[in-house]
Amino acid sequence: MSNNKLSCADCGSVTCYRHKGKFPEFCLTTSLSEEEKSAVKEKYNFEETQRVMQAAAEVEGKYYGKLTRVEEILEFASILRTKKIGIAGCLGLIEEARIFTRIVRAHGFEAVSVICKVGSLDKAEMGIPNDVNLIPGEFEASCNPVMQAHILNRENTDFNVAIGLCVGHDAIFTRYSHA
Repeated sequence: MSNNKLSCADCGSVTCYRHKGKFPEFCLTTSLSEEEKSAVKEKYNFEETQRVMQAAAEVEGKYYGKLTRVEEILEFASILRTKKIGIAGCLGLIEEARIFTRIVRAHGFEAVSVICKVGSLDKAEMGIPNDVNLIPGEFEASCNPVMQAHILNRENTDFNVAIGLCVGHDAIFTRYSHA
């Protein structure tokens, strides 16, 4: 038997969605203390969080399962009265980032697209050993999610979209992005 603690992926009831039926014994919802629930709920009182949650609920309520994710992003940005959308993309998905940028602009938004290799720091400069390079011994630009966030912050984007950033780089980008 595994030591893995059961969690949401192991649940088939999704009782948390409508509160109909029985919660499983391992349910994370029922494991929450009143203090935890209260502390988390309070975070939704922040004006910006409330504004974003309202927009997200509106998009979900009107369009869930009816629109593509791109269309949902555009609706969400419209509801929030976004003017400038930042796009942090992966070099491997540059064509998709170009298409998305054109779509965003065609819908009346300003778009700023920043590819992952912006700033071109050699992996060695970031303390990454040469033996993990795709071609050891040659300059190899590392992805630069902090620089992507910096540029989009400098450009004062209202809303940022990540397109295919590498695992881990997406987390770093999110941490440093202000939009």
